[in-house]
Amino acid sequence: MNKKINVGLIGTGRLGTMYAEFLASRVPAARLVAVADLVPERVERCAETYGVPKVYYNHSDLNDDPDVDAVIVTATTVNHMEIVVDAAEKSKPVFCEKPMTLSLKQAREMKTVIEKQGVFYQQGYMRRFDKGQAAAKQKIDAGVIGKPVVFRGSSRDPYLPTLEYLRPENSGGQILDMAIHDIDIARWYMGEIATVFAVGGVLAYPEVEETGDTDNVIMVLKFENGTLGEIDISRNGIYGYDIRAEVLGTEGTLKVGYLRETPLLVLKAEGVTHDVVPYFPQRFGDAYVSQLNDFMHNLQFDKSPMITIDDGIAGLQVAVAATASLKENRIVSVKNY
Repeated sequence: MNKKINVGLIGTGRLGTMYAEFLASRVPAARLVAVADLVPERVERCAETYGVPKVYYNHSDLNDDPDVDAVIVTATTVNHMEIVVDAAEKSKPVFCEKPMTLSLKQAREMKTVIEKQGVFYQQGYMRRFDKGQAAAKQKIDAGVIGKPVVFRGSSRDPYLPTLEYLRPENSGGQILDMAIHDIDIARWYMGEIATVFAVGGVLAYPEVEETGDTDNVIMVLKFENGTLGEIDISRNGIYGYDIRAEVLGTEGTLKVGYLRETPLLVLKAEGVTHDVVPYFPQRFGDAYVSQLNDFMHNLQFDKSPMITIDDGIAGLQVAVAATASLKENRIVSVKNY
């Protein structure tokens, strides 16, 4: 399929609109031919903005479109399974954003259908396409820091989402919503996770209490190879969007991440200042584009994806286990979920 690929985009909210812009302007192998969303004014605005010829008001009609070669799913997570299964049953290659679903049962059902239909599936984890994260993986594999023995991941959001979104039935809970990328990077760098212990609470925003969720969580990990890890996530990184990863090895350490958005320092008598990364579109915009270009390349040249449905399930499995640990205040074994 060494030609332009006609893409249908399902979900035109905040992330979907970003994807539409990227597909229309920064992914040469893609031709965005259709968009779908349950909210008419949202999908119509997206189509008009990016010159998309076809508009649908449900995923099924887009998946039925014979002009659509492949489907990209950026809809609300609770709808992922229905959309992906429908696309797979109509023989459409699928790219699905994280997390693949909110439940392991649904994730495993998705895998069953995808394998039965024999369709291509690529899981979205854009941090693997970030230049810093990818460079660290290369250094680890090359043995630059010796044997990796400790992983640390940190994700801090600059502001609180709506309380409606925070409800676990919508977001999956803070761990699944915020830590799924850190979990994927931890697995990528260190191997599979054997056990997890999570502690957390409502520490910064009392209003979160009514949702049944947390605003700060720390997770301690033990990998199957005996190495260790820690992930901390926070809703109150009020100074900016702060995403970091660190790997301690027997011969050195790797640190990934940055806080300053513009390579500029302002030096005055009052002190030295700089700006900060505002949020994820600025921090990971290029990584999203690289991920989409990779999806197109895999379809064009019949390549297997770096990030498979098994990676999606494995990350979700750890997040579900960590959430159980948080609720039950005990160390849990990931394989039991």
